[in-house]
Amino acid sequence: MSLKIFSRRSFLSLLKPLCAQDASAAVLGRVPTRGYYKTGSPPGHPGPSGMADRVRVVDLRSDTVTKPGPAMRQAMAEAEVGDDVLGEDPKVNELQKFAADMFGMEAALFVPSGTMSNLIAVMVHCRERGDEMIVGDLSHLHIYEQGGSAQLAGIHATTVTTLPDGTFDLEQLESKIRHGYPDPHYPRSRLVCVENTHNVQGGRVLPLSFLQEVRSLADRYGLSLHMDGARVMNAAVALRVPPSTILQHTHTVSVCLSKGLGAPIGTMLAGPRDFISRAVRCRKALGGGMRQAGVIAAAGKLSLQDMVERLEEDHSNARTFALALQNCNPPLFAVDMAAVETNILRFSFQEHNLSPHDFCARMAQVGEGEEEALGQGIRVLMFPHFGKSVRAVWHLGISAEDTQLAIQKMQFVASQYLKEKVRAS
Repeated sequence: MSLKIFSRRSFLSLLKPLCAQDASAAVLGRVPTRGYYKTGSPPGHPGPSGMADRVRVVDLRSDTVTKPGPAMRQAMAEAEVGDDVLGEDPKVNELQKFAADMFGMEAALFVPSGTMSNLIAVMVHCRERGDEMIVGDLSHLHIYEQGGSAQLAGIHATTVTTLPDGTFDLEQLESKIRHGYPDPHYPRSRLVCVENTHNVQGGRVLPLSFLQEVRSLADRYGLSLHMDGARVMNAAVALRVPPSTILQHTHTVSVCLSKGLGAPIGTMLAGPRDFISRAVRCRKALGGGMRQAGVIAAAGKLSLQDMVERLEEDHSNARTFALALQNCNPPLFAVDMAAVETNILRFSFQEHNLSPHDFCARMAQVGEGEEEALGQGIRVLMFPHFGKSVRAVWHLGISAEDTQLAIQKMQFVASQYLKEKVRAS
């Protein structure tokens, strides 16, 4: 068939069965690609027309959905700026000095994103293409960052098994270290990466004793230790220690400002002064050199100054919701309260016929009779997660009142599901 006679109608006729197939997969909760939680629009819909003004939305998809408040917006509007690539933005310089002091590091660099920050760290620590880093098999750096370390930096990764608390076995770690460089058969071990708190494992806090042992092992073999500390401030609050107490065991760290700390953009990469000087070059090569970046650096400075202590509110709200799940009668949910350490909650289902996708869809839509039972419609947004679980994340935009609304909605969904089950039997 030539291009001239391949009409729009012909194309649509071919496309239609593919669309139907994708729609069927979505209904069944299947997606054609491997993933640990679905991105994009959450399942469900806003509810019947005319109810939008009576519907409350509690967004627990991620702590990345936070928005800057009035004080932060004012600081951004009033920020004095300059050219950061030339090192002349006063607000960026101020933020970098503040972060370095806070983390107990010699220097820090303001970077657009956590993914770029981790990539820069890998590029600086692993100086030659073909070098190797050791990472947890469930780490964010390994799963969610598109393999950028291999794709862009030419760095090979070998994995160790991530344990439920976010740590890994030190004997297994030691067994992964390559020896005999420059043996032509093997890459050269350069770097160990840890993640704190651990995203996939539900916001787990790495014990200080584990970090101390990993650092000792790294030093013994001449390796660097980098922490993906996107949520390390949550770990510090949970342990009730300053972040420098945690970071004394690492050579470098990447800390996100745009999650629970509430800044609209930005990550701090910190470490020794010579490391940061090389990181500046990598940032430029990756397109991360910003000009008048003081506008966003002002928000970042405020997030480190004023938003750390309030993270405990997120932790408390997550525990409150977890307890409500645990106390649901009859029991529908399985939740490990000992694992609820920070702002991320993972839970699964004792009722096998209730799938994560179905539960999230029910939570995200306004159900029949809900407004009458609860006095309003409530949409709670969360994601199906790996291992037939659901992930919910508390953050700056979710209050104790919002948490109680989410609990009411969960109880309503549970009661409706049980009624349907009884009718079906």
